[in-house]
Amino acid sequence: MSTKISSEILKKAYTLICTARSLSKLYEEEKDITSKYVHATSKGHEVIQLALSLQLQKQDWVSPYYRDDSILLGIGITPYELMLQLLCKKDDPFSAGRTYYSHPSLKRDDMPKIIHQSSATGMQAIPTTGIALGLQYKSQNNLLDKKNTENAVVVCSFGDASITEGEVSEAFQMAALKKLPILYLVQDNEWDISAHASETRAVDATTYAKGFGIKSYYVDGTDFNESYNIISKALKEIRKESIPILIHAKVPLLNHHTSGVRMEWYRDDLEDSKKQDPFPKLKKLLISNKFEQSELDKIEEETDKSVRSDFKKALNTENPKPEDLFDYDFAPTEINEEQGSLTSKNKEPIFMVDAAIFAIKELMTKHTECLLYGQDVGQRLGGVFREAATLGKIFGDKRVFNTPIQEAFIIGSTVGMSAVGLKPIVEIQFADYIWPGLNQLFTEVSRSYYLSNGKWPVSCIIRVPTGAYGSGGPYHSSSVESILTNIHGIKIAYPSNAADLKGIIKAAYYDPNPVIILEHKGLYWGKIKGTEETKTLEPDENYILPMGKAKITLKANQEVIDKGNTLCIITYGMGVYWAKTAAKEFKGQIEIIDLRTLYPLDKKLIFERVKIHGKCIVLSEEPSNNSFAQSLASKISQECFNYLDMAVKVIGSENLPAIPLNSVLEEKMLPNSKKVVTEISKLLDY
Repeated sequence: MSTKISSEILKKAYTLICTARSLSKLYEEEKDITSKYVHATSKGHEVIQLALSLQLQKQDWVSPYYRDDSILLGIGITPYELMLQLLCKKDDPFSAGRTYYSHPSLKRDDMPKIIHQSSATGMQAIPTTGIALGLQYKSQNNLLDKKNTENAVVVCSFGDASITEGEVSEAFQMAALKKLPILYLVQDNEWDISAHASETRAVDATTYAKGFGIKSYYVDGTDFNESYNIISKALKEIRKESIPILIHAKVPLLNHHTSGVRMEWYRDDLEDSKKQDPFPKLKKLLISNKFEQSELDKIEEETDKSVRSDFKKALNTENPKPEDLFDYDFAPTEINEEQGSLTSKNKEPIFMVDAAIFAIKELMTKHTECLLYGQDVGQRLGGVFREAATLGKIFGDKRVFNTPIQEAFIIGSTVGMSAVGLKPIVEIQFADYIWPGLNQLFTEVSRSYYLSNGKWPVSCIIRVPTGAYGSGGPYHSSSVESILTNIHGIKIAYPSNAADLKGIIKAAYYDPNPVIILEHKGLYWGKIKGTEETKTLEPDENYILPMGKAKITLKANQEVIDKGNTLCIITYGMGVYWAKTAAKEFKGQIEIIDLRTLYPLDKKLIFERVKIHGKCIVLSEEPSNNSFAQSLASKISQECFNYLDMAVKVIGSENLPAIPLNSVLEEKMLPNSKKVVTEISKLLDY
């Protein structure tokens, strides 16, 4: 049963649809200016967007997509602010000129919050569902702000073509599985750029959502009364029952796909679409509710005048300065110096796997906002390497829990979790399995702080067991640091012993940026000959090892250095132990630097020590071609050229597509101490 909508809401809706139409009209008239940067508008979609946005509350969260400028108008964003983003101006409140029109990020106390919105179709579904997961967690642990009288709702808006994205299915799966308080709004205009729905999808959004067990409502998105009432019903259900709901709104697309893909190039349904225009329908609704035509004409005239005035004003505002480019690459961290003690009374030597468990246990005991999730980390198993053993039993299934096999969701959900004030520690089971999550890592996690102009840093820890161990074969042995170090906006650690791992986990927790910790499987228990030093005394609870601090783990003899016959090995992970074993053949001649952190790099220590020795090896487990190791070697060569006796040598695995399962072939593939000895001899004999 529909509820009568107040005159106040109707008038506001009409004012805003007139505003949206004026924006669309103006952008087209001024396309020589406005099309410099790509944009899309909500023309044809305005009614469903306004019916939603006019009912959102300040404690809610919303993730619009690129043609949702009417949603932004509805929550209180002004046309002038939208224009600042359209024109990529310095005062653009969302990104300071860094990203597209209607790609907002918003953190205002009196409005719904909006995390960074990327342009990849449907990708906002996972971070936004992560917000809902985070709110549920906070509710279960009594962490919610009690000032709000009603529970928050999370809204994720996208077009009908988005539901064909695999990552959207991951979001739907988790929302249904965990019964999350989220509304998915699908605006169905039947177009995916130039491809029609009949070409690109097997079922519509309603049918698709039902397959996940998500409650769905179908609505005529051009009918304000119907849209408003169905949305009102859905929002009340979500607030009360904490369930996911999908609203499938049928709408016409009455404008270009974007300013760069014009409708006349491919559309053959324009005349039929115009018949579904929501604007005259809304006007008719207001007249039936006793509004005078003259009043509506006046609203239309005044909004158009205001929009044009705002445009002139926006045109004359300041552009970003070149130096603004460098703002907000990383959120500042207070963890810059080593803290606490490496040794502690009554502490025993521990393995790396235990160091991780103890560090996370201490953090979770101290911080309720800390939680751990991933594949098989729950209390039944505690991780396939037992790297989370006991944690589920100690903290329960609400704080330590398994996820489906969804690497994209595991990584991308940290954006939403972080946004609501939580600190997620998540795990990718093997480095080989990180590939499905790279889109979220690159598009959402790494860019959020920069593209939101500092509003939404993503504070998370992503644990990744890596490296070859015990004939893991081609699907469980890969090293991925070269890919990861090419994603800017994340920090990457690669510790080689228990003390360092514990200290780095603590530093990563208190760092406001995303941190990936690569943990070599073969070092977890120090079972491989030559890796016994992975086992160390457990540092105290307050020990913190900051990112970007390398360590000289073996020093060369100063007398030999003075004779000019020494060599510096720069390495990390398993490479530390290959290098240490090899160094035994060259008494006093070898210095080994354990990087511990791949980004940021301790360039100061690296360059300083290479200049002293004049000879350098960069040792890695990865294949060397186009690798992190080669990049580091190049940096060393550029900085230390005048001090080098010869080119920097890179040692890595053979340049082949995968590590074979057979142990003989695996040994041939990987570096080892004997191979390192051979290369050291060549360089020292030069």
